[in-house]
Amino acid sequence: MRLGLMVGYWMPDPWDPTELVLEAERLGYDSAWTAEAYGSDVFSPLCWIGAKTSTIKLGTGIMQMAARTPACVAMTATTIDHLSNGRLILGVGVSGPQVVEGWYGQPFPKPMGRTREFFDLVRTMIRREGPVTFQGDHYRLPLGGGAELGKPLKLITHPRRAEIPMYLGAEGPQNVKMATEIADGWLPLFYSPFRQEIYRDSLQNLKPGFDIACPVTVVIGDDLASCLIPIKWALAFYIGGMGAASKNFHLNLIGRLGFESEARTVQKLFLEGKRAEAVAAVPDELADEISLAGPPARVKDRLQAWRESPVTTILAGTRDATTLRLLAEAAL
Repeated sequence: MRLGLMVGYWMPDPWDPTELVLEAERLGYDSAWTAEAYGSDVFSPLCWIGAKTSTIKLGTGIMQMAARTPACVAMTATTIDHLSNGRLILGVGVSGPQVVEGWYGQPFPKPMGRTREFFDLVRTMIRREGPVTFQGDHYRLPLGGGAELGKPLKLITHPRRAEIPMYLGAEGPQNVKMATEIADGWLPLFYSPFRQEIYRDSLQNLKPGFDIACPVTVVIGDDLASCLIPIKWALAFYIGGMGAASKNFHLNLIGRLGFESEARTVQKLFLEGKRAEAVAAVPDELADEISLAGPPARVKDRLQAWRESPVTTILAGTRDATTLRLLAEAAL
């Protein structure tokens, strides 16, 4: 079992994670990951911490596909991989229709087809085997129309690695199965090691070395109920606010975990502006299963369920150095 550090978003305020990442690196954590939604971007903090570390891998968890063209991603990934001496992991995901269409102004339909083309095109560009031409349903190079002067081009910079690891953030069974086919790893969300059956079919044919790097919030404290509160707040926000009322992938996932009626209640309360009530309606059992919470001895004991799951890397969600040390002692 490897450990990583999920730095995540800048929420609620900008903060410098350097000291925390340096401590994680000292403790033997394998990777550190940043995130983006429609606030802080995923690459800038990664470069900041990358400049001040030397061995810890640098992951985007996740970079939103709609935010950048494949060419921009190939250029950015090649640059960061050089500057970090080959430490980049490119975690990618589609996000949801509210963000894709409302923030980036890009079409959301057919996300699986777009994802396959995106992975193919980024990898082709980074390999730098020749001028790139691509005629897909979602991406076309050179572009037809316009000034009609586009020409096939090849990345100027020679990549440090011709194959930069690409992980896919996915929740639905078909998307997860696609991750095992096209990606080097899978970034789950709200994974329960106690309910592995919901992904059994999707994970049937794993390639050697395929990494399942799972974000897991870690909250240490004597009182379990108190430790679960921030986890329940996050769940309420994702179930209620991170998706349209009629199309919320996070809510659907919670339903597949066996909490569909509870998730509907949480969403209803959240959308009515009853945030505290929505948090209270999140089942403690759900919050507990997807996290590591409670006294140190309990956290160490519940790590066994994660060891017995397909998860290969736990991405610890914490800003507390003491918690990082406790987890390292228990897991590494």
